[in-house]
Amino acid sequence: MITFLVSLAVLIGGYFIYGLLMEKVVRLDPKRPMPANTRRDGVDFMPLPAWKVFLIQFLNIAGLGPIFGAIMGVMFGPAAFLWIVLGTIFAGAVHDFMSGVISIRRDGASLPEIVGEQLGGTVKQVMRVFSLLLMILVGAVFVMTPATLVASLTPDWMNATFWIGLIFLYYMLATVLPIDKLIGNLYPLFGGALLFMAVGILYVLIAGGVDIAHDMTSGLSNRHPLGADAPLFPMMFVSIACGAISGFHATQSPMMARCLTNEKLARPIFYGAMVSEGIVALIWAAAAIAFTGGYGELAAFMADPSNGGAGGLVHSISIEWLGAVGGVLAMIGVIAAPITSGDTALRSARLIAADFLHIEQGTLWKRLAVSIPIFILSFLVMMIDFNVLWRYFAWCNQMLAVFTLWSVTVWLSREVRTRIFGTLPAWLLTIIPAMFMTVVCVSYILFARRPEGFGLPYEVAVGTGLAVAVLLAGIFARFQRRCAAVAAD
Repeated sequence: MITFLVSLAVLIGGYFIYGLLMEKVVRLDPKRPMPANTRRDGVDFMPLPAWKVFLIQFLNIAGLGPIFGAIMGVMFGPAAFLWIVLGTIFAGAVHDFMSGVISIRRDGASLPEIVGEQLGGTVKQVMRVFSLLLMILVGAVFVMTPATLVASLTPDWMNATFWIGLIFLYYMLATVLPIDKLIGNLYPLFGGALLFMAVGILYVLIAGGVDIAHDMTSGLSNRHPLGADAPLFPMMFVSIACGAISGFHATQSPMMARCLTNEKLARPIFYGAMVSEGIVALIWAAAAIAFTGGYGELAAFMADPSNGGAGGLVHSISIEWLGAVGGVLAMIGVIAAPITSGDTALRSARLIAADFLHIEQGTLWKRLAVSIPIFILSFLVMMIDFNVLWRYFAWCNQMLAVFTLWSVTVWLSREVRTRIFGTLPAWLLTIIPAMFMTVVCVSYILFARRPEGFGLPYEVAVGTGLAVAVLLAGIFARFQRRCAAVAAD
């Protein structure tokens, strides 16, 4: 319990201390003209109240990751709690905050345009395709699980297929309608359910007399049942994505940057929403251990197909800890989380495609012209086996974070002259997580077993990951020297 409470306190403290440092580094300006006003179109660029923007951002990024990802990630052991806390404060929240701030200062630009401006035209083209495909993957992935969960609460005739169709229809409407219609009106309701779920589970963890069996006697060693086939590094750092750092979030921050009315709101909206998601991940990781009784027991629960995997565990925890009514409300929150990521993923796909095709989105028929091919592709992707989809989504998601962190590092070196503690350059705040996530992603895809990865020996995979990270750092150092030489001339 002490470990859990300390982790919770550190996460909250991170918002007020490290989040404030980030705010001072980029010098947020309350008088800066905002894209919501300068480019207002009544569809995507539209001023919204801060509380609505926060709930939309929070629900956009709080998909399956902070719940299912945390449950799958905590199977690796107590190191999961450490990664959720440190990853959220020093990597995930910084990543979300900076992508939002840069978008504001680039007139609401989407992620591929931001990355392309910093890393070059070739990377921009790659990012356009890569991020568009990731958004389609997210839309497909975040249909299947909520449909299965809600089908377990409804009559037999309302099966998973029925709910898949209904959810996908909602996605289509949410993609093309103005942001203040479906999304702006439904998200406060969904947000209330999700917050109820988090607070309810947190109350039981603290005051319900449950034992959070952290089992720290063996330190941070790997507890995953697959052992050497699932090494803690890099596997845990991909399993726990949205609960610590997620590239998907960088596609959502620019969407909300188009609705903010004051740049000073960037810290509570972008950094604060990620810290809130880290808290949700921490709660579910602890709940999984407390409910099942330990790491071995959790592995046994997940291995039994009759239990329904992570979805079955969420259902059992909600009903047994919160009662029938509370459990249903909690389940609504859990169901809403992936749905409210899937709809904005497809909306982001429309915005990304419209940006690089230079198609204005003020009229409905133009939005449909961009959206219909995206809907067709999403439907086709849904035909792929869910387990395969999830594995590729997880890796692609983290690769997007790598691109984002490196582009943010370049932007800081170009645009920000603020020194940390009076001496250190601001780009140090992002180059360290950029290098770390580079090692994670390269190591993962090289080590993961076929057909997901290349199945190389562990030492080769991690060594190559380290080499790539050092190489990219060297390229950045060369870029720094060239910029210094140009400034000197």
